[in-house]
Amino acid sequence: MKMLTLFTAMLCAAATAPASAHDIIRHANPNVPIASSVLVPEGAELLFVSGMLADVADTAAPAGSFERLGDTATQAKSVLDKIVKELAASGFTMADVVKMNVYLVGDPRKGGTMDFAGLMKAYLQTYGIRALEKNLPARTTVQVAGLPVPGALVEIEVVAARHAAH
Repeated sequence: MKMLTLFTAMLCAAATAPASAHDIIRHANPNVPIASSVLVPEGAELLFVSGMLADVADTAAPAGSFERLGDTATQAKSVLDKIVKELAASGFTMADVVKMNVYLVGDPRKGGTMDFAGLMKAYLQTYGIRALEKNLPARTTVQVAGLPVPGALVEIEVVAARHAAH
């Protein structure tokens, strides 16, 4: 009887215990450094980070020019670095990012098409193919007609999640 009571108490404790950070489940495609889906358990803390644009890369370049903010790779790296800081301000890291939306303007220096390779160059500096494989976000990347700042080629927004008892 004591064993049954102890087992029942342990089972109840396990059932009411908060989920661990390991309960965020990411389904990855082994050929792409992006999760195909991410399951965030009930009770997780979520942080929504608004879309961010790049900082000025070349102060000598004319305002509103593509040279002022840099190419897609330069802008994407700047934006990802800003996101790292924004996440850190709330105690999150890039490993907590579960969803990323990327908006790319067609680069006039590339015939008006989005520079996906430039984005991936910066992205892989943060999420290498093998480095953070278990912490890859689900991601959407689209080409848009324009962004709010002249010369901007990249805007990125993210959602981060972690267990509330971090």
